[in-house]
Amino acid sequence: MTELAIAALLVLAGTVHALSFAPDPISAWLIGPTNIAMLALLITAIWAAPSRATAVWRGWIFSVSSFCVGLYWLTISMNVSGHMPLPLAGAALFALSAYLAIYPAAAAYLAYRFKPSRTASLAGVLAWASSWTLTEWLRGTVFTGFPWLNTGYSQLETYLGGWAALGGVYLVTFLSALLAGLLALVLFKPLQSLLPTKRSILNLTAACLVTLGGGWLIDQQAWTTPAGDPLNARLVQGGIEQDMKFEPEKILAHIEQHRVLALGSTLAEQRPALVLIPETAMTVFQDQVSPSVWQAWINLASEQNSTIMLGAPLLNRQERRYTNSVIAIDQDTPLSQLTTGQVDRRYDKHHLVPFGEFIPWGFRWFVDLLHIQMGDFDRGLKNQTSFKIRDQLIGPNICYEDVFGEELIATVDTSSKQTDATILANFSNLAWFGDSWALRQHWQMSRMRAIETSRPMLRSTNTGITGAIDHKGHALGTLPTMLPGILDITVQGQRGQTPYARLGNMPILLLSLGFLIWLYIRQRTTR
Repeated sequence: MTELAIAALLVLAGTVHALSFAPDPISAWLIGPTNIAMLALLITAIWAAPSRATAVWRGWIFSVSSFCVGLYWLTISMNVSGHMPLPLAGAALFALSAYLAIYPAAAAYLAYRFKPSRTASLAGVLAWASSWTLTEWLRGTVFTGFPWLNTGYSQLETYLGGWAALGGVYLVTFLSALLAGLLALVLFKPLQSLLPTKRSILNLTAACLVTLGGGWLIDQQAWTTPAGDPLNARLVQGGIEQDMKFEPEKILAHIEQHRVLALGSTLAEQRPALVLIPETAMTVFQDQVSPSVWQAWINLASEQNSTIMLGAPLLNRQERRYTNSVIAIDQDTPLSQLTTGQVDRRYDKHHLVPFGEFIPWGFRWFVDLLHIQMGDFDRGLKNQTSFKIRDQLIGPNICYEDVFGEELIATVDTSSKQTDATILANFSNLAWFGDSWALRQHWQMSRMRAIETSRPMLRSTNTGITGAIDHKGHALGTLPTMLPGILDITVQGQRGQTPYARLGNMPILLLSLGFLIWLYIRQRTTR
């Protein structure tokens, strides 16, 4: 097969790979096996490459295809919301994908260097799994990180996902890559004379049984215990399209729409103790609306005897800084705090989105091509106090923040009574990306955070996916996307820590790095 034909095959495999991070169009039960199968095709092509340069090229072209397809929804925010010409938006997507593909290409380089041999076939597989895991972590860390489409998220519908409680998404990534490598040994024809087919199939079968069975056993473990009484919560979805969200003449109507939704129906069986309103449901600064608007929210909290957690940008005019925040409103909240933005119970977003919430150095020209409101927020503190609601402590995070597992585990730090959240709550606005895969991909990441921390996750979003996830990562209920609505749900908080919440990513990273170092030393000493 010519190199051009192999490149075309890898582009196709990368495209299919991009479909395996959330259900639809591929069925939920199939996305995990599909991801592993496509990675197996990739590593087979890498091992069979005639040179390191070719191996790197193959890893890069596969990944560019995967990122371009899997992240296509970024062009919606640039073209539709930001009014950037579509060709330029497509070029920006390709540029980002080309950068992100550098990390898998680096994994391809290492995988080729330590590829299977007559005496080290399984070592070659472990080298590939270690390389893939480390470069995935680097992609999610360097330049504030972009961990979207991490391999581990594809395995939430398989028992591999259960390992997240033990070692987080990167342990799941390692095990997925390991199975893909063992599958590649079966497919890798040049090795068939060195490694009997029966043996390679036996290794693959044993690994499947151990990893899947181990994931099931880990999932059965009660890492945490119920905390306090269950909490009645109301999750609000505004359903406001992004091109309408910031229209000045509609801002008050949109605020009122959220308030009416939060009020619920008189037929509701029980009033909520907690009401969640999405990120930037308030699209203007606190002092740009009448005090009567804020008083209406206080009145609603008083009528329901509830606490309302609402997404709003807060401006400190004296310090000339503003934050993307979530504030808590109850019947005792002073009106003056709301109108000045000096709210006692607030959470300010810490991990900001490049270009959307802050402008990276040297990219002002790019942002000037877009027409996106409020693009340069100030960061909140790294560790912030959870919100006490009845028997529960609510740990808020805003949109993009819940794709960073190791940052979120600080919220469930049992050594601090202020941050030991029993329930996690995500406030998002993905209307920038329309009714795209972004909504379902983000939902999968929230499910992973629930498993890693063994905490339920509540999600209130503008257009979806709004819903509740239990501490095992299972959906308790969701709302249809792109439509306004409310979801009344009862959720049980949890207290305690999983091994991942205690140790973070360090164990799997050290294991992967240590193995590659050992293999390098071994290779050097045997020459």
